[in-house]
Amino acid sequence: MSPSEAPAPGAVPFSEALRVWLRVALLSFGGPAGQIAVMHRIVVEERHWIGEARFLHALNYCMLLPGPEAQQLATYIGWLMHRTRGGLTAGVLFVIPGIISIMALSIVYAAFGQLGVVSALFFGLKTAVLAIVLGAARRIGGKALKNGVLATIAGLAFIGIFAFDVPFPALILAAGLLGFVGGRAGWSAFVVDSGHGVPAKAAVLDSMLDAGRCDHVRPDRGWSIRVAAIWLVLWLAPVAGLYLGLGPDNVFTQIGVFFAKMAVVTFGGAYAVLAYVAQEAVTHYHWLSQGEMLDGLGMAETTPGPLIMVLQFVGFLAAWRDPGALSPLAAGVLGGLLATWVTFTPCFLWIFLGAPYVEQLRGNRALAAALAAITAAVVGVIANLALWFALHTVFRQTERVSALGGLVAFDLPLPASLDPWSLVLSLAAVVAIFRFRAGMAPILVGCSGAGMVLHLLGLVP
Repeated sequence: MSPSEAPAPGAVPFSEALRVWLRVALLSFGGPAGQIAVMHRIVVEERHWIGEARFLHALNYCMLLPGPEAQQLATYIGWLMHRTRGGLTAGVLFVIPGIISIMALSIVYAAFGQLGVVSALFFGLKTAVLAIVLGAARRIGGKALKNGVLATIAGLAFIGIFAFDVPFPALILAAGLLGFVGGRAGWSAFVVDSGHGVPAKAAVLDSMLDAGRCDHVRPDRGWSIRVAAIWLVLWLAPVAGLYLGLGPDNVFTQIGVFFAKMAVVTFGGAYAVLAYVAQEAVTHYHWLSQGEMLDGLGMAETTPGPLIMVLQFVGFLAAWRDPGALSPLAAGVLGGLLATWVTFTPCFLWIFLGAPYVEQLRGNRALAAALAAITAAVVGVIANLALWFALHTVFRQTERVSALGGLVAFDLPLPASLDPWSLVLSLAAVVAIFRFRAGMAPILVGCSGAGMVLHLLGLVP
């Protein structure tokens, strides 16, 4: 616990925050872009808990970390609001719906080998998620791209990741360096609002923090040492115990070591790391097939929680097929939970250790400019995710097109694979959100219900 866990006067009641974080968790569909959109809409636009500038500042930090950025963003905001228990609550709740959903679907998948009914249930949900992701790109882009230079950075980031397959960390580093240099030089394009001004309706948390009423945001060396020690033990002690007790060749040891390693190299979001995970899990460990990996990705895309939750599915199948003295079901559950534990535990370490120092950087002009440029690049990345999701939602098949000797390569949809009902539902969801500002819950329920009706009528598989 931090030196003082008592909430500051005027803070949002913890019971209210608990209900809101549960709502965020249950609506966290659509990968990182959709999840960030959910969080932004609820905590920034609806609740006015945190201002735009501080939200983007926290998002920029989380984008630089390994692991699921949306879950870490929830942890960061929860920590700002209610210290350690707030961060734990927001971060843990964010993954619980995904843990339950993926575990249930993994059991069904392993026992029965196909997910036809579940796929039908989620057919309409994908179209709603597409509209949510598009809304995120528009809202965050509209507020972050304040001039032509920042818009150009976003455009270049989009082109770089879409057409040239530039690694995500390289995009972020380049944007950050450009912004840092621009900020130091005082270029007007990189002079950003520090977020200390009072908007028409001041955010609750911003008012408290700017008034100096939250002492936990100030760095404390002793606190940092304790945080590092506690979370390193929680993260790595189970892995060390498995290695010493069961040996390096046991499937549980392999799961623990492999996914603990993944937790520190998963820069660039889930899509960046899943290709490597698939390669290792399929070709090296032989835990599952390529088709099964794609099925697991489909589960993660259409259930609440971070997309990286697919790693629980991989851990489940690995232990299910090599249960040792346990039953396949018991082994699978333990394997899936182990993969989840070593994947998400370090996320709390990164936030609780680094957030106090990151908060102190908000007044630094050069660093603020660097983070503004990173935000612009992130908008381009979100736009790429939106396009990727649109292509794979509205079309059943895409083909890889390359030019200039493979320097340029991107996916194009096959026109004949157009799914007309998916297109219709997607357009309806987009109109409902953009034109009528419909809430996310009605959109998700309506599209899922429409998908099930179409399935019952035999119009979709």
